[in-house]
Amino acid sequence: QVQLVESGGGSVQAGGSLRLSCSASGVTLSDSCLGWFRQGPGVARQLAAYINHDNTSGYPENVKGRFTIARDDVKNILYLEMNNLKPEDTATYYCAARRFVSSDSYCYPDEYQGQGTQVTVSS
Repeated sequence: QVQLVESGGGSVQAGGSLRLSCSASGVTLSDSCLGWFRQGPGVARQLAAYINHDNTSGYPENVKGRFTIARDDVKNILYLEMNNLKPEDTATYYCAARRFVSSDSYCYPDEYQGQGTQVTVSS
């Protein structure tokens, strides 16, 4: 049984930083496509960051340069470092994973998802 458990959310002022963690069991993160989705109030769900099994990563323009996704293969934990946070980053953040399949042409982690952790950024 796969479990993804997020932690590290909270409330910060604009310009602040947070690091989210996702502890995984039942799935080997280094063999997976991983990511962090976010869902804000009245905003479409967004894949805020992804990292593939081969360590290639990507970010949408609105977080690029501020967010960094990383993976600890020993601890089997996924991280999201968020700096210079803005009020528009306010959302519930979900850790997500998809076991690597050779036929996948890109990384979109839509197989497993955690319960989410809330991030609130005040101005």
